[in-house]
Amino acid sequence: KPSATERASLAHHMLDVADPDEDYSAGRFAQQARKVAAGIHDRGRAVLLTGGTGLYIRAFLDGLVDAGGANPELRRELEEGQHKAVAEGDPGWLHRKLAATEIHPNDERRLVRALEIRSAVGQSAITVREKHSFSDRPYRVLHLALDVDKETLAERIDRRCVAMVEAGLIGEVRALRSRGYDAKLRPMQAIGYRHIQPVVDGSDTLANATEAMQRDTRRFAKRQRTWLRAVPEVEWVDPEGRDEIHARVGRFLEAQG
Repeated sequence: KPSATERASLAHHMLDVADPDEDYSAGRFAQQARKVAAGIHDRGRAVLLTGGTGLYIRAFLDGLVDAGGANPELRRELEEGQHKAVAEGDPGWLHRKLAATEIHPNDERRLVRALEIRSAVGQSAITVREKHSFSDRPYRVLHLALDVDKETLAERIDRRCVAMVEAGLIGEVRALRSRGYDAKLRPMQAIGYRHIQPVVDGSDTLANATEAMQRDTRRFAKRQRTWLRAVPEVEWVDPEGRDEIHARVGRFLEAQG
């Protein structure tokens, strides 16, 4: 998160909006964030959406498919079936059940969600999304992506991971665990959190955990770049060229008027 100093200097929104044991989704984020955006627009200010996860950005900008909520009973049945199949040497069970070639066989979360959609609406997730076309866009958007070369990005990621540990990541995980949040909760398995869990439990070293966190963050960054490369409206900019970025944003805001 931005530091307390950064948050004091400029209004930040959509931080600390859920606890680790709450169900949270891109759809819920989009609903909450759009309300916040409406309030900012009512005050005559521009909204800067920064980050992060491509699906959440897309949900905010274009809306999400109304394909029914989660089905806890079905989800539990599918997850238990997959875990049993994996234990018996059949990790492809869930993937075959869906016959979803567009989803990676190891992506249990997306496979389960696709099966929930099929159960709820009687159509495949692909068909539902194609009908929706992600066309619920109430905003004019300037979509900028910072284009950092791979070597520089890798170095920054490695430094950032070390800085997170030095800033108290271990203490944060310990505090969450002491409040009763299980290490297996989905948010507690996010990058960074999941790497520190074994350190807190005493089953791994901080050096190993930090190295694994750096590696997985670099891989995640690569996936983010791949996602952004597929978005036609994205404009890639050099983060060192701040004057040009400011000028580009200025032209966009002037055109709005």
